[in-house]
Amino acid sequence: MDLSIIIVNWNTCDMLRSCLASIPTPSELQTEVIVIDNASEDRSCAMVAEEFPEARLIRNSANLGFATATNQGLRVARGRHQLLLNSDTLVLGDVLTASVRYMDANPDIGMMGCKVLNEDGTTQMTCSLYPSFFNLLLQTLGLNRLRRPRWLRRYQMLDWARDDERDVEVISGCYLLVRRTTLAQVGLLDESFFLYGEETDWCRRCAEAGWRLVFAPVGSIVHHGSGSSRKLNYKRDLMLTEGTVRLHRKHGGAPAALSIWLLLLVFNVSRSAYWSVRAVADSTGATRSRASHFRQVVRHFTHAWPATVEQPA
Repeated sequence: MDLSIIIVNWNTCDMLRSCLASIPTPSELQTEVIVIDNASEDRSCAMVAEEFPEARLIRNSANLGFATATNQGLRVARGRHQLLLNSDTLVLGDVLTASVRYMDANPDIGMMGCKVLNEDGTTQMTCSLYPSFFNLLLQTLGLNRLRRPRWLRRYQMLDWARDDERDVEVISGCYLLVRRTTLAQVGLLDESFFLYGEETDWCRRCAEAGWRLVFAPVGSIVHHGSGSSRKLNYKRDLMLTEGTVRLHRKHGGAPAALSIWLLLLVFNVSRSAYWSVRAVADSTGATRSRASHFRQVVRHFTHAWPATVEQPA
């Protein structure tokens, strides 16, 4: 088996159908598709079983989170390479074959990502540097929007068009290809992360083990974005913060985690104040909705401090 494609799904039936239909078949690759469903309440499981019977379907009775569900797929995957692919993506052309060829030709690369497009064909700024305190500070202050000096745009590598090969520190989990030998050395995703931060932690562990992480211009996918998490409203921001704080606590200890938590608290308080003031003068639904969103985030921000989660034996 050349490639195992692992897709975690939660209530994205229509997007999942389109994603599965976009995977080329037949192909010169020996490929298997593994779908892990996190207790979807739509027809996702029935759709996969009826329309894509060749896919392996793992049905969970509860939403176990992205990391745990992905690990379920990784444990049964048989491919020389494993691809994490979001359910809200579309595979374009022969990107899968080109990705496997690229990995086979570069045995020092442990993980790779490809070009990711928005629905309108513009490029998503996937692949980045590690979200250090300094990098997050640049982003929260909005300094990364300035074009000069160029180092202000460093975190998300915004001055790079994603049209050439580069070593990176973080690869987006919407399309993340890992070789089996790397997985055997680095291990599975950390299941203490529920939805955000797990692939960043995985990439860091991969780099610390001596592997290269690379963006390669081997082809493209389309990523709709937030196919599942858009349903979480303000809780999405809390979960994103929790994952980021958990990441820093794991790799930098409690002081590093606290500094990130406080930085993101200040950011959300400032956003809440800004949109609340705007809502006084502009009572349109969109403005009031933004104000309410950030007020909810601030009101529940203590939930963004990560609880201790016991790892499975």
